[in-house]
Amino acid sequence: RLAILGPNGAGKTTILNLLTGNLAPDQGNVILGTKLDMVSLDQRRRSLDPSWSLADALTQGRGDMVMVAGRQRHVISYMKDFLFLPEQARTPISALSGGERGRLMLARALAHPSNLLVLDEPTNDLDLETLDLLQEMLAEYDGTLLLVSHDRDFIDRVATSVLAFESQGKWIEYAGGYTDMLAQRSTPAPLDKNSNEPAGRTRRGKNAGRQKSSVKFSYKDKYALETLPGEIENLELNLLKLSGRLSDPELFDKSPDEFTRLSEKLADLQDKLNAAEERWLELELKREELDT
Repeated sequence: RLAILGPNGAGKTTILNLLTGNLAPDQGNVILGTKLDMVSLDQRRRSLDPSWSLADALTQGRGDMVMVAGRQRHVISYMKDFLFLPEQARTPISALSGGERGRLMLARALAHPSNLLVLDEPTNDLDLETLDLLQEMLAEYDGTLLLVSHDRDFIDRVATSVLAFESQGKWIEYAGGYTDMLAQRSTPAPLDKNSNEPAGRTRRGKNAGRQKSSVKFSYKDKYALETLPGEIENLELNLLKLSGRLSDPELFDKSPDEFTRLSEKLADLQDKLNAAEERWLELELKREELDT
């Protein structure tokens, strides 16, 4: 379960596309395994028709049975696995909350037989209940997982290794989750037997020290690194509260305008959370670089 971690613009999605064969490398080769059955989670939910019912979205409009990993299950039974109530089977997708749509996309993705699951920022717009469900489902997944995320807690709970951006186009794989990666980065690397430099480090020439000293950690950076965790926590709390309001199955029927307003507010809060987490990650990587 490999998590790909780095700030905006580092190339996370590009690496993901290279690994999965969706993008050809400029140099070298990417060799995919045989009998590879890959499935991706459609986070943008572009494949959902708002006029569909919940059951139709799972069965493709073909009766009351859904194919799950090669075997048939009744759609109501499968819905329950993803915390839906039986009476929601005929609910139109347009009336589902953001968290419920996230669970629906998860149900659709995991219904397909696969041995490689690709998730690009899967925690965006998920309520706490759906996030817990996603972690449980991934824990039971037998195949390989490629994950792009900036959610530190989610990476700690799910990943068995982290591929981290180390500046200047260099990426290093660390065993374990996000916390394990930080611990390993703060530990000096062993010296190469044939060199006075740490093993695995790229030589940068005589001006390496001068180049490193040009990177400054300002008071503004230090203040942001100290205050961003609190800001992130507040945003997560507000998202949780708002998701709870949107999970009311009667809200859309009672007040479509209120449902739309809250949905837009939820998207805005999610964007702010993503930006705060990205900024924290950039500063943490910068601090780590200066400390090494």
